[in-house]
Amino acid sequence: MERAVFLDRDGTIIEDTGYISECDKIKFLPGVSKAIRLLNENGFRVIVITNQAGVARGYFTEETVKEINDYVQKSLAKQEAFIDMIYYCPHHVEGIIKEDRKECYRRKPNPGMIVKPVGEFGIDLKNSFVIGDKISDIEAGHRAGCKTILLDSESPLNKEKESTMISNYVASDLHEAVKWLAKVSCQKERH
Repeated sequence: MERAVFLDRDGTIIEDTGYISECDKIKFLPGVSKAIRLLNENGFRVIVITNQAGVARGYFTEETVKEINDYVQKSLAKQEAFIDMIYYCPHHVEGIIKEDRKECYRRKPNPGMIVKPVGEFGIDLKNSFVIGDKISDIEAGHRAGCKTILLDSESPLNKEKESTMISNYVASDLHEAVKWLAKVSCQKERH
């Protein structure tokens, strides 16, 4: 069984500027490629899971989502930071596009995008992590049985105890989160 880290996209890997519909608007957050390389080096599968309600809302198409995801994946690969797969959910109950206006098991906080790759990659969810900047990311991780890390750049260290009640750890950015989980994983392997 393999370990995986499930990463949210907007607000975790790239800046969350709203409904991103153009590749030239993408800005990678600091330390992202370094963090993903560290995950690769530590033997984690790296899987991105992202809600893309902009499709259901009619702001852009699924083709646009695929183009942006492809751009993110290729840009990081140029820096030797490899993502194994990107899953997205285009659905939302308040959408205006009829076929995408619905409840969906894949849409976070539901665990569908985490559970789906288990069979494809042979993932051990108990030894895997979900990292994201929203409570819906953390809740999806809990529902799937993963450990979770909440990204909260506003969180001073004294808030850590309160925040870790909802997640296993709180980090200011992805690189800090990955350094912590690499340390925790190494300690667990030694015992």
